[in-house]
Amino acid sequence: MITTTESLARLCEGLKGETFITVDTEFMRESTYWPDLCLIQIAGETLTGLIDPMAPGIDLAPFFALMNDPKVLKVFHAARQDIEIMVHRSGVVPHPVFDTQIAAMVCGFGDQVGYEAIVRRLAKVQIDKSSRFTDWSRRPLTEKQLVYALSDVTHLRTVYEKLKTELDKTGREPWLVEEMDILANPATYRTEPEDAWKRIKVRIKSKKQLGVLVAVSAWRESEAQERNVPRSRIIKDDAVGEIATQIPQSRESLSELRALPRGLATSRVGDGILKAVAQGLAMDAKSLPPLEHGRDEMSDQAQAAAEILKLALKVVCEKEGLAPKLVANAADIEAIAEDDNADIPLMHGWRKELFGDLALALKHGEALIGFKNGKTQIVRLEKPALTVAAE
Repeated sequence: MITTTESLARLCEGLKGETFITVDTEFMRESTYWPDLCLIQIAGETLTGLIDPMAPGIDLAPFFALMNDPKVLKVFHAARQDIEIMVHRSGVVPHPVFDTQIAAMVCGFGDQVGYEAIVRRLAKVQIDKSSRFTDWSRRPLTEKQLVYALSDVTHLRTVYEKLKTELDKTGREPWLVEEMDILANPATYRTEPEDAWKRIKVRIKSKKQLGVLVAVSAWRESEAQERNVPRSRIIKDDAVGEIATQIPQSRESLSELRALPRGLATSRVGDGILKAVAQGLAMDAKSLPPLEHGRDEMSDQAQAAAEILKLALKVVCEKEGLAPKLVANAADIEAIAEDDNADIPLMHGWRKELFGDLALALKHGEALIGFKNGKTQIVRLEKPALTVAAE
């Protein structure tokens, strides 16, 4: 375990000459908003290290400088949360990066393949997962925990090398580059309270409700950040949704909401909710985003188009050996079924080339889905197909 700034600096200096290094973290966030960094694992071709960020007096500056070194490729598996922690602690977004989970999806290993599964498949090693959910904040860590933690980066070297070979063979590395650009973008890790409403699942029917949803979600996010507690410790998601739809403007009406605990309406939290509701009602409707319609509000024609496009996506992905979720999710499919000009990932970059353009062709009768020799096939037409309207 590296517990001093001096030994950390020596390790990072030794890793500077590596072509790539593998990195992982262990953290706890069950009782906090910001994750508590408990352990950093790092490995090069010959050097490996376990860094204790909880050690008294240790300065992680040498590690963050290495993460910021453009000459060294940083390899992670499922990198987003690891990078989020580093951005919060240092403001540094590691670059360049390579995410083996995303690379595995691009190479046809399935949807969000886990680390143990990809290690078993590519490194031919079985990892003991019993230490995975242990308390990483306790000291001292056991030998079993340390062995498990180190295996997260030592086997990752083999996984990276084999995936890199596969990417070179298939010519899909440019696809991965687009995804890595997203991971290396600081905007990916910004937790702006004004955007918090987007994660709340609720049917909004008016701009007034939307304004309240935006304001109450932002208030809850700011409270959680300031107090460093999970959002649900302030109020739960379903409570935010109920407040947005019911728009309570007094303690009495607030106390009638089923999703809020008893007594909360007369507390400091209740006062904060009512203030946020008032702010939401005062918002200019023109400044709010357009209302998003749920699936039930899609036209019959758009719903039918969405079902056909989902089938087509499955056909294309089976042929290419890709997980459909990597290309488009259900929301993307429904968006393009309703609007040719929907600004979604499916209509940009490699996704557009692979399926976005084909989706529009199917929608407008310039391609057809059919069966041949018992297999589903998609055929582009030289001329638009005739449209037959059903009564």
